[in-house]
Amino acid sequence: MMRSLLLLGGSHQQVIAIKIAKKLGFRTVLCDYLGDNPGQYVADVFYQVSTTDIAAIEKIAAKEKIDGILAYASDPAALTAAVVAEKHGLPGNPAASVNILSKKHLFREFLRENNYPVPKSESFDTSISKSELFARMNLMDFPLVVKPSDSSGSKGVSVVDSLSEAERAVDTAFKQSRNNIIIVEEYINNILPFVIGGDVLVEKGSIVFSGLMRCLRDTNSKLVPTGEIYPSGLNAVQKNRINELIQDVFNSLNIEFGEFNIEVIIGEDEKPYIIEIGPRAGGNMIPMQLSDALKFDFVEANVCFAMGLPIGKVNSNIANAISFATYVIHSEHKGIYKGINIRPDFESALYRKVMYVKKGQKVDGFSGADKAIGILFFRLEDIEQREEFIQNFSKIITVKVEQ
Repeated sequence: MMRSLLLLGGSHQQVIAIKIAKKLGFRTVLCDYLGDNPGQYVADVFYQVSTTDIAAIEKIAAKEKIDGILAYASDPAALTAAVVAEKHGLPGNPAASVNILSKKHLFREFLRENNYPVPKSESFDTSISKSELFARMNLMDFPLVVKPSDSSGSKGVSVVDSLSEAERAVDTAFKQSRNNIIIVEEYINNILPFVIGGDVLVEKGSIVFSGLMRCLRDTNSKLVPTGEIYPSGLNAVQKNRINELIQDVFNSLNIEFGEFNIEVIIGEDEKPYIIEIGPRAGGNMIPMQLSDALKFDFVEANVCFAMGLPIGKVNSNIANAISFATYVIHSEHKGIYKGINIRPDFESALYRKVMYVKKGQKVDGFSGADKAIGILFFRLEDIEQREEFIQNFSKIITVKVEQ
């Protein structure tokens, strides 16, 4: 009989995992609460069930006699996958550790208790009064970052410079928080002109590949990544400090395998501060971007991890002058999508275009990764082209939206 893989989530970005699993000869069972998800047309079996409904997913896992479970590029479903894997004796990481990585307030507590670099922070639930919450915020040093404890894709995150901005930020964060907990933390001044992102692969408890990237952000959506560039441009000392810190965190959490999405800032004390370690592959098609750069199938590696199979060796060599970049097509405001323009001298660098929205469809302002119109993939051939892209990507790519 064919071995079965249960996949949690069938969005545009997750369809590739279903296709790879089928290519590898596995029977695919998909769960997604949305009735119009594209993955249902690719998977062998589909259940319209929320991926965060652990009890329901457990029943499906037992019924379908699955051999593995994968929450590909999904923060909300990562804990479900870990709990079900643990209960059924399937490949997975400790559910308690995945729970810590899935909830920002627990992760901050973990970092603090284990003496890792961490900004001052406090978490609040809906039982606290607004006046008490604002009074506690006022004891911290502004600017402050206000965020939901369990959201992804930068949804509900705000930076506030004073208490006058706090109420709107708090309301936004609570609105996006599924567990009704928000976190407020002091802003870390970054000595670099960019946030460090990317994915790392862990096998048998060790980081076997570190794909650190430079995150792109435009002036109108500073908190939401609008693309990534690989390699990151970090020096060897910075890379080593980040990798050593992340490996130490994995050791403390008994993480055994998988692809993890990271976000790191290097503070004024030159220490790396981990903003987040997502217990799943990165969004914005980071695994595909890394696969293109390194000729290694990162999506296939995720499927293999879930099915208890070895992933093979990652060849991390890349020509010095070449960079691989993505750009998340988005709009600053609501409207009707009319298309994109790419500056002629960068048209030949574009090698893939993945669209979520067709011309004539409605789009929203870019408040989170879920509001993306599509993703563009570029191969940048030299340092000059890379630097031009970094400095002027919002002019190189223009999006036409009619209000």
